[in-house]
Amino acid sequence: MKSIYEYLWGMPMLVVLLGTHLYFTFRLGFIQRKIPTGIRLSFSKSEESNEGISPFSALATALAATIGTGNIIGISAAIAIGGPGAVFWCWVTGVFGIATCYAECFLSVKYRVQKPDGSYSGGPMYVMEHVLHQKSAAVIFAVSTILASLGMGSSVQSHSICAAVTSNYEVSPRIVGIIAALLAGIVILGGAKQVSKVCTYLVPFMSIFYLGGCLLLLWINRAYLGETLVVIIGSAFSSRSVAGGITGTAVMIGMRTGISKGLFTNEAGLGSIPMAAAASRTSSPVKQGIISMTGPFWDTVVMCAITGIAIVSSMIKAPAVYAGAGDDELCFLAFAGLPADGSMMLSVSLVLFAFATIIGWSYYGECAVRYLWGSRRLFTYRVVYIAAVYFGAVMSLDLVWTVSDLFNSFMAIPNILCIWMLRKVVIHETRAGAKKSFMKT
Repeated sequence: MKSIYEYLWGMPMLVVLLGTHLYFTFRLGFIQRKIPTGIRLSFSKSEESNEGISPFSALATALAATIGTGNIIGISAAIAIGGPGAVFWCWVTGVFGIATCYAECFLSVKYRVQKPDGSYSGGPMYVMEHVLHQKSAAVIFAVSTILASLGMGSSVQSHSICAAVTSNYEVSPRIVGIIAALLAGIVILGGAKQVSKVCTYLVPFMSIFYLGGCLLLLWINRAYLGETLVVIIGSAFSSRSVAGGITGTAVMIGMRTGISKGLFTNEAGLGSIPMAAAASRTSSPVKQGIISMTGPFWDTVVMCAITGIAIVSSMIKAPAVYAGAGDDELCFLAFAGLPADGSMMLSVSLVLFAFATIIGWSYYGECAVRYLWGSRRLFTYRVVYIAAVYFGAVMSLDLVWTVSDLFNSFMAIPNILCIWMLRKVVIHETRAGAKKSFMKT
C-alpha cells in the first residue's frame, strides 16, 4: 500500500500537478491577480436567485473542509520530513493552484444540474459523465470521494480531536469520540443548508483565533524573520542546507512533501472544492470560479505560509529545543513560546479545525452519494459517517492516513484529466467573462 502511495505521489504526480497549475496560470493571464475581486465578491450580497446557497456559504463550506489539521500538523510534518524548504513548495503549490481551482470550479458550476427543490448538484463527476461521457471515470471519482471522506474527512479528523483533548485532560478517547460524533451528527443530519450555515460562522471565527496566535508568535520572533525566509528559500533549492541548527533534506523529498501537503491542505486539483462551488446560487461560472479560488489563497498562501514561518523562526530562535522532536511536535513547541498557554490555544485550534473539516467533508461525501444513488442513500451515509467519527477517535490511524492519500490521488487523476480535456472551454469563456463588470478590479 505504501509503495503505491509513494509512486502516485512521486515525480509523475508532481509534474502533472505543477504542470496543470502553471498551464492555467499563464493561459488565464495569471488569474491570481483577481484574488482581491474574489474576496470582494465573496462578501457581496447574494444574487437574484433564492435557490441554492450563497456564494460566501459555498466558499465557507469549502474552506471548512480545506482549513483543517493539515494547516497545523501537516505543515509541522512537512518541515520535519522535508526540511524548511517544504514550506516554500507548499506555498508555491498554493499560489499556482489558485488557477487550477478556478478552472475546476468554473466547469462544475457551468455543467451542474438543478434538483427538483430548485437547489443545485454538481462536481467533477457530473462533468465527466454529462460532458465527456466518461461514466466509469465519474464513478471512480465519486467512490473515491466517499472513501476519502470516511477516512481523511471523518476518522482522521476525530482522531486529531481526541489527541488534542487527551493531551490536556485525562479523559477517555471513547468519551471524546461520543461527544465529537454527537456534535457532528447534530450538524450533518440537518442537511447541506445546515452544514453551510454552521460553516459560515465557524470558519471566520476559528481562522481569526488561530492566526492571532501565529501573528503574535511572529512578532515575538521578529528578529529572526529575515533569516527564516533565507533558510526556507535556500533549503528549497539546495540538496542539503544547514542554518540555525536545522538540517534540510534532499530537494526531491522537500518538493514531494511540500507539494503533497499543499494539495492536502488546499485541495486544488483534487476536485472537492467544485462540489461546494456548484451549490452556489450564482448564475455565472466565471464569477463563482473567481470567488472559489480564494479558498487556496486563504488556506495555503496565507495560513500555511504563516504557520510555516512561525515554526521555522521558532526553530532558528531556539534550535536545541527542537532536537529530536517528532513530526507533530514542532507546532506545539513553537506555540509554547507564546506568553499565555500557547499549547492550549493550539489544541483548541486543532479541535475547531478538525471539527470544521468533519462537517465540510461530509458535504463532499453526500454529493458523491447523491450522484451514485440519489437521495435515498443519504441517511445511510450520514449514519456511517457519524460512526466513522466515533471510531476514528478510538483506533490507530497510521494506515488510514496512507489510504486517504491514496484515494485523494484517485480523485485527482480523473479530475485533472477532465480539466485538461475541457481547457479550451475554460479559457475561452473566462476571457469573454473578463469584459463583465464584476471582473474589474
